[in-house]
Amino acid sequence: MNARDVRLVRPLAAALSAAALVTSVSLASCNGTACFGMDRCGGGTGPLPSVGVSGTAATGRALAGAVVSFGCADGSASTTSDSGGRYSVTFNASLPCILAASSAGTTLHSVVFAGGTINTTPETELMLVYLAAQLGTSVSGLVASLPNNTRFQQALSNGTNVLAAQSAVVANLQQRYAVTLAQPSFLTTPFVVGQPGVDSDLDALAKAGAIDSNGLPDAAAVSLLAQAGSAHPL
Repeated sequence: MNARDVRLVRPLAAALSAAALVTSVSLASCNGTACFGMDRCGGGTGPLPSVGVSGTAATGRALAGAVVSFGCADGSASTTSDSGGRYSVTFNASLPCILAASSAGTTLHSVVFAGGTINTTPETELMLVYLAAQLGTSVSGLVASLPNNTRFQQALSNGTNVLAAQSAVVANLQQRYAVTLAQPSFLTTPFVVGQPGVDSDLDALAKAGAIDSNGLPDAAAVSLLAQAGSAHPL
């Protein structure tokens, strides 16, 4: 190799080493996913996508004035329900989100896998119990870990998983409490407190003992759905 070749090879080797270092850092910071020219792993430098969610928080009665908060894979938001338990908010986030509606000592959860109508009721709480058990955790563990756990994010962003959990809640409640639910699509069906449909189903479940006097799922119902979810892991 002559002197001219040496002068060309050395700068090229240095450039390649620097590029390899940058790639290594990028992959490490993104858990193995390259993020060249991006501020967020898996996303661009622009704002998070806009998400619109509306629904009703109720236990059979409206959760009026409830603080409704959204904790998402990336992003968060909060709003307050009206006297009928209705809420509506548009915010920037990467789905999925776990929604919590809290009022007078009662907190119920739901899951947002897509924008649109997402209700929060004892039925959606049991749906989270089922999903959490499928993932080998609890509802509180699911809420706490969602922003940093890609496995949880992938599971809850999959509409097939969420709707299968909804069906499991309906099947288990109907079998255990001998109640025929009028509206099995309780997560995404708009409803008004005091009217037939989702709310009348909540009243029927309360009478059957699946919902306690505080508007929370009864311990036996929670245990039922946790066992069912554990038997069908994701």
